[in-house]
Amino acid sequence: MTHRFDPTSLREYDIRGIVGQTLGPDDARAIGRGFATLLRRAGGHRVAVGRDGRESSPVLEAALIEGLTASGCDVVRVGLGPTPMLYYAEAVLEVDGGIQITGSHNPGNYNGFKMVFQHLPFFGEDIQKLGRIAAEGDWETGEGTVADAEIMDDYVGRLLAGYAGGSFRIGWDCGNGASGPVVEKLVKLLPGEHHTLFTDVDGNFPNHHPDPTEEKNLADLKALVAEKNLDFGLAFDGDGDRIGAIDGQGRVIWGDQLLSILAEPVLRKAPGATIIADVKASQALYDRIAELGGKPLMWKTGHSLIKTKMKETGAPLAGEMSGHIFFAQDYYGFDDAQYAAVQLINAVHLIGNSMTQIRGDMPAIVNTPEMRFQVDESRKFAVIDEVLERLKAQGAEVNDTDGARVNTPDGWWLLRASNTQDVLVARAEARDQAGLDRLLAMIDAQLAASGLQRGPQAGH
Repeated sequence: MTHRFDPTSLREYDIRGIVGQTLGPDDARAIGRGFATLLRRAGGHRVAVGRDGRESSPVLEAALIEGLTASGCDVVRVGLGPTPMLYYAEAVLEVDGGIQITGSHNPGNYNGFKMVFQHLPFFGEDIQKLGRIAAEGDWETGEGTVADAEIMDDYVGRLLAGYAGGSFRIGWDCGNGASGPVVEKLVKLLPGEHHTLFTDVDGNFPNHHPDPTEEKNLADLKALVAEKNLDFGLAFDGDGDRIGAIDGQGRVIWGDQLLSILAEPVLRKAPGATIIADVKASQALYDRIAELGGKPLMWKTGHSLIKTKMKETGAPLAGEMSGHIFFAQDYYGFDDAQYAAVQLINAVHLIGNSMTQIRGDMPAIVNTPEMRFQVDESRKFAVIDEVLERLKAQGAEVNDTDGARVNTPDGWWLLRASNTQDVLVARAEARDQAGLDRLLAMIDAQLAASGLQRGPQAGH
């Protein structure tokens, strides 16, 4: 028995594909066999398995479990829930690894797998290894058992442990994703007044696409906050590991702005601590962390890379522009949008101003959204190398942690290669539109020098 995966499905941070085209039950079975093989060779034998609300998830779950047990691992099924609930299960149950079946925020016809191996992120070379083991059929064999664990109530209880966040009027939009049932339980236990949208799990996402980092997906939440005159609104992606938020006036609070709010209580408890953000985050965030007495650290984009860097530096908090926020202070170090929601309410209470005022007090800056454009896979990293070489020759002030991030008197611009797609990502931020235009001209000049142009936007 051997198996070949579609090469597009084995990605940097997870395995993901279009069900029936690049991903199916045979792939799920092979992932189970490969994961169980690696786990047994590392001395482990029990795996927690969870799934999101997509229509293809139960079938993939059944095949995955067949694969895990056929290679001698015991399985604990935790059922339907957000990805962080699976991470929580992996952290607290007596298991050696965990797998969540989820298509994250992709369209409904996608699905995939996010994995944790002996409490560490499983990504990059680990995922490629599953492909090689499958191609060779180099699998362990055995007969594992399957049991069920009811974990949702414990998870909700853990989200609220030590909560002291006061009473607010809040809107919650789950976008028919996997966090709906958790949020329904959570709001019953929180003080204040709570209005929920789309908490019924529906893998077709009939109301709007569950990606809170795109402003158009927050329209229903903005309408709810305006109609009921709420203090603020919270939104979740399809598998509940990324958060979005708006203030009482419907203004979006972006990922780096959320991190600047969450940093305040964290640094009160741990003065001088390191707080990590990705290279796409605003300079205003890094300045704010320093102002609060923390050590800001800029790191590479990608949730597995950030988690690894947190462990290395002992950082209590980290975040990405994409709304992944990671908590290691009084928590387990993984990205959890439900926990982020609770901590955000806590932070607003602690700061003592309304969310609207906190958002209004943030420095006025103009920036681009994340601009993504297609570039050939074989060229994308080479282009970045060429850009860095030219910038260094010009004596530019450049940070090459992840691509090229360049500081100028107007502000900063970034050009990096995506780890997961054949795209380059650009972003720029300045104090005014004229400055932003100058920064965009610099990006365009660098692209032109490498024979490219900032063409039509590529989708996510």
